[in-house]
Amino acid sequence: MRFLLRRLQFYIVAFIAALVTVFYLPRLLPGDPATAILAPMGSRLTQAQIDALRKALGLGEEPLWKQFASFVSHLFRGDLGVSYSQFPTPVTDVIATSLKWTLLLGLTSLLLSVVIGHLVGIMGAWRRGGLFDTIVPPVSNFIGAFPAFFLALGVLYFLGLKLHWFPISHAADHSIPPGFTLAYIGSVLRHLAMPMLVSVLVNLQIWIMTMRNSMVVVLAEDYITMAEAKGLTQRRIMFNYAARNAILPSVTGFGIFLGSILGGQVLIEQVFSYPGLGFQLVRAVGARDYPLMGGLFLAITTGILLVNFLLDILYTYIDPRVRRQ
Repeated sequence: MRFLLRRLQFYIVAFIAALVTVFYLPRLLPGDPATAILAPMGSRLTQAQIDALRKALGLGEEPLWKQFASFVSHLFRGDLGVSYSQFPTPVTDVIATSLKWTLLLGLTSLLLSVVIGHLVGIMGAWRRGGLFDTIVPPVSNFIGAFPAFFLALGVLYFLGLKLHWFPISHAADHSIPPGFTLAYIGSVLRHLAMPMLVSVLVNLQIWIMTMRNSMVVVLAEDYITMAEAKGLTQRRIMFNYAARNAILPSVTGFGIFLGSILGGQVLIEQVFSYPGLGFQLVRAVGARDYPLMGGLFLAITTGILLVNFLLDILYTYIDPRVRRQ
């Protein structure tokens, strides 16, 4: 219990630091949203109109600490303001809409990476030095060594532009009304295919090598020799004894990747114009959209802190040594 209380204190401090950062950092950038909005209009507006627009956007001459106090007050009332770049849409609506696409892409990619990576790692360690172990893990390491944006551009060019197998942008066909219909679900899956493929290719080698190395260590344990001496089938030994114990170290990696889903797909979403949190974040930074930037940073940071705290709770049940700290 003391361990969880210490971790909770750490996460509270981290949340406060994130709160200060998401407010002050965008405001230290050069320029402001009023300048970006008025740029296409040239000099057609008077100074009075410009001042009125700045006041409407909440860019008055108040000191930053007063603006920060107002920001925190509205935050705890569930009000993150209105997006400047998508006016008059509330920031919470933008985040809610983008979050579902980020979670769809991130969770499906993570689950596929974990399942495929663990199966490949198990087979590679079980037949260590064989043809499968000699080819598949090194090839996955080679592919995963490329930057995410490079793989995304390659997949986009070959599968999208050359072969025309999948749509090259957006999360669904705008001509199909959203809903639980076969047409809409099929459109969502076709738009999801390429960014999901890139995300799986980027992360796959991590799960393969983690599981393979754990399996190699476990296979050298005495209880594996005892299971073989009992005459158990190779399949039962591989999955019920070796893989079951080798998978425990992956809990940490799964928690880290689960937390990074919210903010770790910025480049992939940007290449495919996939309307997730990362895509919206890049747009908000370009538009100097302070409320949307702050809301997105806060949502991503809070999600990562929450997942890590849940992982700490899980560890207190998995590892008895943690409960004694």
